Amino acid sequence: MYVQLMPFVLAAQRTRNKQELAKRESMSTLYKTAPPDAIWEGELIEKKSRFLAIIKHISSEDEAKELLEAERKKHYAARHHVSAYIIAGQDGKPDISHASDDGEPSGTGGRPILEILNGEGLKDIAAVVTRYFGGTLLGTGGLARAYGGAVRAALDNADYAEVKPVVSCQLIFDYAQEGKIRRILDNESLFPESSEYAERVMFNVLVPAERVEYLEKTITDSFSGQIEFETHGQKNIIVKSKA
Repeated sequence: MYVQLMPFVLAAQRTRNKQELAKRESMSTLYKTAPPDAIWEGELIEKKSRFLAIIKHISSEDEAKELLEAERKKHYAARHHVSAYIIAGQDGKPDISHASDDGEPSGTGGRPILEILNGEGLKDIAAVVTRYFGGTLLGTGGLARAYGGAVRAALDNADYAEVKPVVSCQLIFDYAQEGKIRRILDNESLFPESSEYAERVMFNVLVPAERVEYLEKTITDSFSGQIEFETHGQKNIIVKSKA
């Protein structure tokens, strides 16, 4: 009976391990954004008016303004270039957000775009929607739906990235301990960002902030305190979401 049950017990344990890892990874995400090299575009046509959306990752208000100016130059014949952006607050400060209707009736362009970005949990993000007027007035409700619809079209096939807080951890150990160290890191889906082989081995590993204490205890317990484990500051990194 014991032998027959072992595969099921092991499978259940693997499932629990995966669930626990997924839970820890989910907890570490601060917010979603666009990958730095991504350009998301979408188009909507409403009563012959064309609404062209572009969404990009930004890290400052200047970059948001640069995107807007680039779209103005690219679509110089268009009447309106409605925009919105959100920049994540740093060091406990509130987020910076801005919306512009660019001559459209108040609240019909920038605000709907901003609300969609907020609703998706996106930060460090800028969106510009250019409108080519088709000759028919859409009304305030129609404009809001059209500007929002163009942004949603751009987001439909977007591959989001996640911003995660990580801590730079330094592990120093003997050569004979490297194999076991690598197995522990692999079980946690971690890997050395850099390594150095001298009198002893040194690994530099970026560890999700809320998992540092767990990892340190695991390694310390596994090697009876023979491993040097040091932390050297925290930062945020952008990680592409898993499909």
